[in-house]
Order: sequence, then C-alpha cells, then structure tokens
Amino acid sequence: MCFSAVANFVGSGVLGTIGVVTLTKVRHRRELLFAALPALFAVHQFIEGFVWLGLDGVLSPAVTHDMAAAFVLYAQGLLPFVMPLSVLLFEPDVKSRRRMLPFLVLGGATTLYMLWALTAYPLQVYVKGNSIVYINPATNNTALAVLYVIATCGSLLFSKVRDMVIFGLANLAILLVVMAVKRYAFTSLWCTYAACASVIILAYFWRSIGDRPFRYAETM
Repeated sequence: MCFSAVANFVGSGVLGTIGVVTLTKVRHRRELLFAALPALFAVHQFIEGFVWLGLDGVLSPAVTHDMAAAFVLYAQGLLPFVMPLSVLLFEPDVKSRRRMLPFLVLGGATTLYMLWALTAYPLQVYVKGNSIVYINPATNNTALAVLYVIATCGSLLFSKVRDMVIFGLANLAILLVVMAVKRYAFTSLWCTYAACASVIILAYFWRSIGDRPFRYAETM
C-alpha cells in the first residue's frame, strides 16, 4: 500500500472488521471461503505493514525479507487458486460450477508455477514512488500476468451471482488503472485496492441473507 506502515495497519483493521461481519452472515459451508476473502485481505495488509517497518529500518533485513515473502506468497502464489475455488464452491448449481472449472485449473497451474518461482529465484523488495515494489525474475512477465488476471478475475466475471460479477469488474478496473499508473508496484497496489473492494462482498452477504443458502447440489 502507499505511504507507510500505519496506513497498512489501519487498513488491515478496517478490513478485519469487514471480514468478521461478513463471516457472521455465512449460512452454508460452501460460502465460507468466499466470505473469508475480506479477512484474508486484512491479514495480507497487516503483513505488508511489517514490510514497511523493515524498509524503514525498524526491523532486521531477515525479518523484512520473510514478511515480504509471506506477502508475495499469498498475492502471487495462492490467490490465483483461492479466488476461482471460492467462486466455484459458492456457485448455486452444478452447471455454473462446471463453468468455473477451467478457471480453477488455470489458477492451479499458475499457483504451482508461482510457488516454484518464488522458491527458486530471489525476491527483491524496495520502495519507489511511495509504494513497495516486489520483484521476482521468474514471475515478472506479461504472459504470466495475463494468466493471473484470467484466473483471479475471470471466474468472478462468469459467476451466476450478480454481485460477484460486480466484484470482478471492480477488480479488473482497479487492475487496469494500477497497470497504467504504477505498473512497477502492481503486486502491492492491486492487492490493496482489491482488498478495499471487499466491501462489495460484505454488501452482498448482508443483502442476500434471506436468499441463502442456495440449494446446492451434492455433485459437481
């Protein structure tokens, strides 16, 4: 996130509150992973607060590197799989869940490659233009970025649930803005503003509590 550790910690607190409230609206176990996204983003932003502290010289280089690795692990290594999986589980019927399978497979493959790259190549972390830049030589390429976007936003855009589509469109718009303005800080900024868009998830769970749980079929 921009500016400072304080901004990350305050943002994490706000997102954590949103996450807790969202989780109280869960009516079925299939909804749990998607409802947990705001809370996961809150933890993610909290971790980046420690990255800022390290870059400011408050923490040791070793701790700073570990916190940065944890941040990138979720942002690049896990999110491409977690997002389509959460949407697939939430979809109300077999047909719409099958529509999520290509995104889940793509997300799984992207995650496996990202995890390999993050362990095989060194991570560089530094501040530029009041934003944190995370660089891994094996993940910093356009083709992989396109696959990442398809996996994370595509499943949302093809969801049967209208608010998921809105969440996907918001994330896609944020992504395009970040790429145009601060591409070098994409990992940090997109995750931050995607987290802010989590209020859409809370709004949906709040409004739809009378309509859920869906009549989930037991088979795929």
